[in-house]
Amino acid sequence: MTAPNASSNTTDDKAQLLNESSDTEQIDVPDSVTEVAQTLQETLLNIWENFLEHTPYLLAGILVIILTWFITNLFSRIGHRLFNFRKLRRSLQELIIRLVTIGIWISGLLLAAMFWFPGLTPTTALGGLGIVSIAVGFAFQDIFENFFAGILLLWRFPFESGDFIECQGITGKVESVNIRMTEIRLTTGELVLVPNSTLFKNPVNVLTNKPYRRVTIITGVAYAEDISESVAVIEKAVKNCNTVEQSQPIEIFPQAFGSSSIDIEVTWWTGNKPVDIRRSRGEIVTAVKKALDEAGIEIPFPYRTLTFKEGLSIQTQDSAKTDVSD
Repeated sequence: MTAPNASSNTTDDKAQLLNESSDTEQIDVPDSVTEVAQTLQETLLNIWENFLEHTPYLLAGILVIILTWFITNLFSRIGHRLFNFRKLRRSLQELIIRLVTIGIWISGLLLAAMFWFPGLTPTTALGGLGIVSIAVGFAFQDIFENFFAGILLLWRFPFESGDFIECQGITGKVESVNIRMTEIRLTTGELVLVPNSTLFKNPVNVLTNKPYRRVTIITGVAYAEDISESVAVIEKAVKNCNTVEQSQPIEIFPQAFGSSSIDIEVTWWTGNKPVDIRRSRGEIVTAVKKALDEAGIEIPFPYRTLTFKEGLSIQTQDSAKTDVSD
């Protein structure tokens, strides 16, 4: 007989709790627009007070960033003079300055973050930086690949700013090696931006690695000419050219039996820039042609011999000329 009373008591308790919760909800709801405005004003006032309390930390963080910017600029200016005094390679100078600058910026941003978020510690900051770096690394994989390729290019110094290089059909002067790409000025004047990973993964011909480059052209003389005399005339003409580097060997060799002439290989050394090659080649061609003409040595035109399977009959026809006079 007691079980129905217990269930009724439980039902009454639940109803009482529902009534109390409904009463509480009714108390929390504002009764007028004035109360809403007052609540909003109190909220904004609390936010403003918290901002004012945190302002010194914000200003300190901004001051740290400004100081970091000033230190990096000062180091960039002084670093070149210091490294020039120690006679380090230019590429190694750029690499050291770049790495130190990145380290200063990371330290400055971490210090500013600890000012802006007082609960942040160096351990948690470094841990968060590691997680963020992993996420950013996956998101910007190509950018970081080019960045590290640029660092390796500067470290291994295969070429410097001002060198002429050739890679993947691109020939030009290296103007600068940036974080993501290398600026190459073509010999025709255009500026090409080449990703650093392209230069790192593919063969690169450094045209100005040595002060001189070897140039070769092919000339020819008729079969009836004296080959030894022709070689002597060409060698003398090449030695008298101003663009030829006299400290390097001049090599003149008969090369092959051509279709219309004896081909002679002419090899010499000149400046390493593309314009030096073009200028020297033009001078050599002019000098060799002039020397062979003065020596009476023939540079033959291409000869063509036509052979027919069957004999041909040749017929001549005399046409009568008639003078017509008035």
